[in-house]
Amino acid sequence: MYLSDHEIKKAEKDGTFTIKDFDKKRRGSVSYDVLLNNDFMVTDVHNTPLIDPVKKIFPHIVEHHVKEGEAFYLFPGETVLGKVRDFVGSDTYLIQISGKSSLARVGLVVHNTAGLINPGHFLNLTLELSNINRVPLVLRPGMQIAQFVFSTLTSPVENNYKQVGRFSKNNWEHFQPERKRQSRKK
Repeated sequence: MYLSDHEIKKAEKDGTFTIKDFDKKRRGSVSYDVLLNNDFMVTDVHNTPLIDPVKKIFPHIVEHHVKEGEAFYLFPGETVLGKVRDFVGSDTYLIQISGKSSLARVGLVVHNTAGLINPGHFLNLTLELSNINRVPLVLRPGMQIAQFVFSTLTSPVENNYKQVGRFSKNNWEHFQPERKRQSRKK
């Protein structure tokens, strides 16, 4: 079940989830709008002949920092990694990232598969930004890029992401080996 606007307000006040610099103006009826950060990771196509995840052949990445007020151009067919400015997490709720329909209508996809923030994961979420339009899309730091929705769980998790998540320390470091799962002792 998703949290409604008054439940989001209550959860933020009582600390059952964290959103640093919470802005009540960005709270929707069942969501919270999040802002795009200044950093992007782009595949260096001139130094990446192919990507083969099974053989651990990953792309060469170039990191770009875009200043406030400036633009980042996302070209047709391109996928880059971006970051959400809002630091978020919860030990209680499952948090999901969802696109904004206004941006989806112009061809922006904000996540391809990694749309969940597991309980125990606190981070500035990495976005998989893709342009499926036929013209470049202009992205600007600070723009509303996506929205979080918060879901209740039927019971507390046995394996908190703090113990088992491979990106629990630094979500901006990609292509990390999986960590072994450890069950909590009861």
